[in-house]
Amino acid sequence: MAKKTPEINSSSTADIAFLLLCYFLMTTTMGDQSGLQRRLPPIPDTKDVQDQKVNRRNIVVVRINSADKLFAGNEAMDISFLKDKMKEFLSNPADSPELPEKEAKEIGGKTYMVSKGVISLQNDRGTSYQAYIAVQNELVKAVNELRDEFSMREFGKRFSRLSEDEQDVVKKAVPQNISEAEPKDTGKK
Repeated sequence: MAKKTPEINSSSTADIAFLLLCYFLMTTTMGDQSGLQRRLPPIPDTKDVQDQKVNRRNIVVVRINSADKLFAGNEAMDISFLKDKMKEFLSNPADSPELPEKEAKEIGGKTYMVSKGVISLQNDRGTSYQAYIAVQNELVKAVNELRDEFSMREFGKRFSRLSEDEQDVVKKAVPQNISEAEPKDTGKK
């Protein structure tokens, strides 16, 4: 005759599991999700909607293909040069006819020359998330450095140390015009 195995008293295991669950829920911290800070443009009035023609010299297309290769304009480039190239494009220091136009704008009681430059970011569906974020960071870094340079020249302080009103002036004088196109699937024909 087979020997009967004794049963384990499991009445308290549910209580222990519940207490462990409560302990881990109370002691675990959730990481903050940080994304790209972008503010969408306001929806235009239907009365004011019209086809806007943009001069080709005012746009630079930054592309990332499915192999994570970066192209700015028509030339392949390493990501380490992207920030400086975009700063030169947006600021157009020598008033080159190949770089964006500038227009005089009245901002905060003073007239500033504001670039009409737009950076158009395009990527392939196969682009890695790391490459996409790295390029985004370089583009935003270029704008932030231009804003810092402008705020040092005009206010003698870095952009982050300016008052809200002063920051508004800098944002209008050095706009962040980054356009993102829908990803394309260029790998298939």
